[in-house]
Amino acid sequence: MSDGEENIMVVPQHVAIIVDGNGRWAKSKGMPRNYGHVRGAKNLEVICRDAYNMGIKYLTVYLFSTENWKRPKDEVDALMKLFRSYTKTCVKTARDNNMKVRVLGDPTALDQDLQDSLNLLVESSKDNTGLNFQIAINYGSRDEIVRAIRRAAQDCVDGKLAPEEITEERFSAYLDTAGVPDPDLLIRTSGEQRLSNYLMWQLAYTEFYFTEVPWPAFTKDDLRQAIEKYNSRDRRYGGVKEE
Repeated sequence: MSDGEENIMVVPQHVAIIVDGNGRWAKSKGMPRNYGHVRGAKNLEVICRDAYNMGIKYLTVYLFSTENWKRPKDEVDALMKLFRSYTKTCVKTARDNNMKVRVLGDPTALDQDLQDSLNLLVESSKDNTGLNFQIAINYGSRDEIVRAIRRAAQDCVDGKLAPEEITEERFSAYLDTAGVPDPDLLIRTSGEQRLSNYLMWQLAYTEFYFTEVPWPAFTKDDLRQAIEKYNSRDRRYGGVKEE
């Protein structure tokens, strides 16, 4: 193998991101937390384009967890208002950029108008062939697994599935991510180093990358740096490549 071939960067097929640090970034600028969420939403559109242009096929982002309901009511209300605006804007963005959108999580806790907007976003983009963009909203991995177990159990009761037929592959088909390949790379911004109940089943063999950069300040260069680090890992053994 030539030196040129050795230096070719492998772009991960699926990148998952925990978009963290919006509030802290805003506070550092002397602005309210909600300003950080607004800027974070704008940055999401930019990174979606950058990711697709770099060759990433699937991008999954953690927007609102099942635990985020515990935040102050005014912040939750502001986030829901932002999600309403974002989903409407995203319909046009998805159309203009040939982006296919999918929603992960349990939407039933959201207000009906937001559920309708998310359904429209998914339905209107289902035939697009560009970036596969997954939005995790009111999502928690434990909740996802419990919901999957309930569906599998009901199929067992209905005679559609025998317990001995349950394999990892069959069980994965009951998850919100059914049909989507597991992430190759997880990025968490703003310095925290935990999964926060995110895609715990799907991240079993994923490479993790943590950065101090808060999400609103995260750029294409930061994404490239994460991919470069991913390339330094030895995917056969889960370790760092030998020099």
